[in-house]
Amino acid sequence: MPKGYIVANIRTDDMDGMKRFADASAPVIAEYGGRILARDPAPDNREGAVTGISVHVEFDDVETAQRFYESAGYTSAKAIREAIADTDLRIVSGV
Repeated sequence: MPKGYIVANIRTDDMDGMKRFADASAPVIAEYGGRILARDPAPDNREGAVTGISVHVEFDDVETAQRFYESAGYTSAKAIREAIADTDLRIVSGV
């Protein structure tokens, strides 16, 4: 079964708020067996117009990534992020 990934680009000027979001979301990511593969505040954009902090989280499968995203714990953490940032987020299937 292919891995599932959350790929997010987060645009914010509130780094204190992002720390609160990271602190709130990290235990929920761990609860669902997620692993943060990348978190880069200044990725080297070569094509396209996507900007912001780039975050890539791996889960055992897409269904687990979806359950994580829809969980009460992540919904609570997400509210912190939504108050301070604009985000593009996808759940994708690995190969």
